[in-house]
Amino acid sequence: MNLFSLQGEVAMVTGAGSGIGQRIAVGLAEAGADVACFDLPGQSGGLEETAARVRALGRQALVTTGDVTRAADLAAAVQAVESQLGALSIGMNCAGIANAAPAEEMSEEQWRRVHAINVDGVFLSCQAQARAMLPRKKGAIVNIASMSGSIVNRGLLQAHYNSSKAAVIHMSKSLAMEWAERGVRVNSISPGYTATPMNLRPEVAEQVKIFERDTPLGRMASVDEMVGPAVFLVGRGASFVTGVDLIVDGGFVCW
Repeated sequence: MNLFSLQGEVAMVTGAGSGIGQRIAVGLAEAGADVACFDLPGQSGGLEETAARVRALGRQALVTTGDVTRAADLAAAVQAVESQLGALSIGMNCAGIANAAPAEEMSEEQWRRVHAINVDGVFLSCQAQARAMLPRKKGAIVNIASMSGSIVNRGLLQAHYNSSKAAVIHMSKSLAMEWAERGVRVNSISPGYTATPMNLRPEVAEQVKIFERDTPLGRMASVDEMVGPAVFLVGRGASFVTGVDLIVDGGFVCW
């Protein structure tokens, strides 16, 4: 038995238009799943690229757009997935934002926006996905958190981001316990510093050197390195794994 095959599974990936979400969406297709790609309408170009890469692997792809802070958008996306791809069995929630500001100067709007997307958006995504999965007593959901939900990054002023990711970790554990007896597993992945477009901008080049210096493996992760953990957690190889936060950080939190 191939414990890492997702043949016959149907996945929905939020934040699939770029970065970690895009790579995981393609990675699920590489493992055999059909994939629905969800992101904001402004990410439609990235979503189409993701879908094209999924189809090039011989898998079905569906592009859906909306806002993770709107329950109606997510419900419509799940309905489209079920009508066009089949029974939803994998939820992969990658949509999120990050920025920085000193806590004493941070506007209420900045605080609320980060929490709205990173916390409310993850909860509403899980809720919409679980409503399809729970009646069938089958499904696996993985939420992208961050090592910043477990530690405070030296030199980064992001109390809003850190607290939002801590909420994702504990929310995932809470949902895992609520839904364990009804066949839906929920876990989270906490990436460390990763070479996403945000971290590849020229203006953060010096900061990236510090990230790499402070990581025991001596570098940032590539987005490719998030695929294995994601495929593991949603597949048969993790059939007895729920309520876990898998830290994928090159050893950073061990210092």
